[in-house]
Amino acid sequence: MADKHHSLVRQTYLPYGKQWIDDDDIQAVIDVLKSDYLTTGPAVERFEKAFSQYVDAKYAVAFSNGTAALHGACFVAGIEPGDEVITTPMTFVASANCVLYQGGKPVFADINQRTYNIDVEKVKQLITPKTRAVIPVDFTGQPCDLDELLSIAKQHNLVVIEDAAHALGATYKDRKVGSISDMTMFSLHPVKHMTTGEGGIITTNNKDYYEKLVQFRSHGITRERSKLLHDHGPWYYEMQHLGFNYRMTDIQAALGLSQLKKVEQFIKIRKKYVSIYNEAFRGWREFVSPFQALDRQSSWHLYVIRLNLEALTGSRKEVFEALQHENIGVNVHYIPVYYQPYYQELGYQKGLCPNAEEVYEAIITLPLFPAMSERDVQDVITAVKKIISLYSR
Repeated sequence: MADKHHSLVRQTYLPYGKQWIDDDDIQAVIDVLKSDYLTTGPAVERFEKAFSQYVDAKYAVAFSNGTAALHGACFVAGIEPGDEVITTPMTFVASANCVLYQGGKPVFADINQRTYNIDVEKVKQLITPKTRAVIPVDFTGQPCDLDELLSIAKQHNLVVIEDAAHALGATYKDRKVGSISDMTMFSLHPVKHMTTGEGGIITTNNKDYYEKLVQFRSHGITRERSKLLHDHGPWYYEMQHLGFNYRMTDIQAALGLSQLKKVEQFIKIRKKYVSIYNEAFRGWREFVSPFQALDRQSSWHLYVIRLNLEALTGSRKEVFEALQHENIGVNVHYIPVYYQPYYQELGYQKGLCPNAEEVYEAIITLPLFPAMSERDVQDVITAVKKIISLYSR
């Protein structure tokens, strides 16, 4: 393939995602480093308050990472050995692993072929007396069918833990993601809409969930006098359940507070670049651009194209490698969770979710992040058109 390229589109590598850190972010971290608190302190509390206000939720609980936050949500939802939790295979493994941490069983529901989000009808079919919760994932930043999922959950007394790792700033029927489900998890990894380095956060409107999450992330310990079973004195604390050390540091929270001030700007840039992509790729028969439902607004964490392999002479792997050769840092989101060897050893088999498997075989994620320049965006477009044209039948 290399001999067909002649000159490369780019001389430097463009990743699919990357953080945007400026001098204000750096100064915010320096200020904490000079303060009395480095680990969980006043900056975490300020960050949680600001974050909950941004998503219109009553409460927010910060964690060391998104996976830890999901684990906390599963604990609070009461997931125990033998319980079943329905989720999607089109996600990162953490969305299902958090169920395993509690001894539960992930049950995979197939996806909608247009949105790539979990199919509500499939969820209905998979509910059993053992089902305790549903973990829908807002894939690429587009919210799931939340009203339908919450209605099903209410009917069957289930908890909805929304994995909104991709969806900070997204809206569903004019409501902000983070204010709708029983609990909502946001990831603060560097490739997401804003970052705390590593980090995650759960938002909820349920005070009981909030208090349990706070306790869970700190060894299951409480110092609140009203909750103590005994009280030996002002130094006394109690470990009331087996929690974990999942605390966020003030260093992370300071970065998060600074980043949160810019998140709307970041999302605006993402949407602008998506519009440029959509216009450039309109009408191509060799691949399909992302679908956007009319009653919700994606915050565009990822831009995923789906190849029409019947219109191409090459495989997805060949197209992927050719784009990488052009220094375009494409990726694939995601390998179905149950394809992983660990899940295969648990008894999950291919063929479980045909739609997800078919989509997986044809998708490629293009670079999309605010720190890209418009020239970078045009380089991606040029490279995609170049490679697709070479492989077009």
